[in-house]
Amino acid sequence: MIKDKKFNFSLDIGKRIKDLRMIKGWSQEQLSFESQLHRTYIGSVERGERNITLVNLKRITDALQISPAEFFKPFEK
Repeated sequence: MIKDKKFNFSLDIGKRIKDLRMIKGWSQEQLSFESQLHRTYIGSVERGERNITLVNLKRITDALQISPAEFFKPFEK
């Protein structure tokens, strides 16, 4: 069961990244350019297939011009 919760959280993180990217009107390629991460990496994170590192999450939030705290706001209980 714990594994399922981890997978769901990875999906939630990926969905949040995708939603923020879409609000900016960016493609995965644009986000990958802005964050200096590979496009296939962005895609796999958005699909919840990768366990994103804090360093890469910071690169993505910087590219999206939001703070990590703002990124995680929807996850607060």
